[in-house]
Amino acid sequence: MPEPYETLLVERLEEHLLVITLNRPERRNAINTQMGRELRALFSGFYVDQQGIRCIILTGAGDKAFCAGGDLKERHDMTTETWQSQHALFEQHVLAVMDCPIPVIAAVNGAAYAGGLEMALSADFIYAARSARFALTETSIGIMPGAGGTQNLPRACGVRRAKEIILTARPFNAQEAFEWGIVNKLCEDESLMTEALATARTIAGNAPIAVRQAKKSINMATQLDLKTGYVFEIEAYNRMVPTRDRLEGIRAFNEKRKPQFKGE
Repeated sequence: MPEPYETLLVERLEEHLLVITLNRPERRNAINTQMGRELRALFSGFYVDQQGIRCIILTGAGDKAFCAGGDLKERHDMTTETWQSQHALFEQHVLAVMDCPIPVIAAVNGAAYAGGLEMALSADFIYAARSARFALTETSIGIMPGAGGTQNLPRACGVRRAKEIILTARPFNAQEAFEWGIVNKLCEDESLMTEALATARTIAGNAPIAVRQAKKSINMATQLDLKTGYVFEIEAYNRMVPTRDRLEGIRAFNEKRKPQFKGE
């Protein structure tokens, strides 16, 4: 985790938990080129080395916005070539989040619009403050979602609802996001991080190899037919059989104690 960051706050709260905060509150945490570079570098690093981290929480600074999307002030008067070059960078950071072997919880503490909602959708699941609002506004300004929105949103809420959200570009509230399956849990504003951390601690307390392998297998569920997906699951399962964590889990169960997993 190279530091310092210009646009992110990266805090290791406990041995196995990391909180990444999008830190441009004066711009509603909008994604500029520098943030794209930093997100790409940070999450790409986890693909190679998890550094003992077992769960990540992604949130926004301040109480107004999780992320307002791409920084349109920075994009003002950009040439076509510059815009496409920047977007290629954004594509890479989105893929780095989606490919991250460590579970990622998005804690949406305010507005998640356009690329901000797409970033939240690239996480494994979303907890949201009741005051949070959501939208994919791209079609209202002459573009379309380009950071995974047309792929991740239908997988969360279904094709027909996704079409309505994207084609109208209308905002919707946290209650609607919860009812539609986009958000896993609604939290009171003041308890959002407490509840996200509680879930992160639960994940971090489980066997890290098992969690990573399960995440990989679940990610394949919407990409493969059932039997091929099951073959992938069995291969992922067999990776854990010779691990020390598997032995520790069985031993702890029989000794009626909490297991102490080492990721080995």
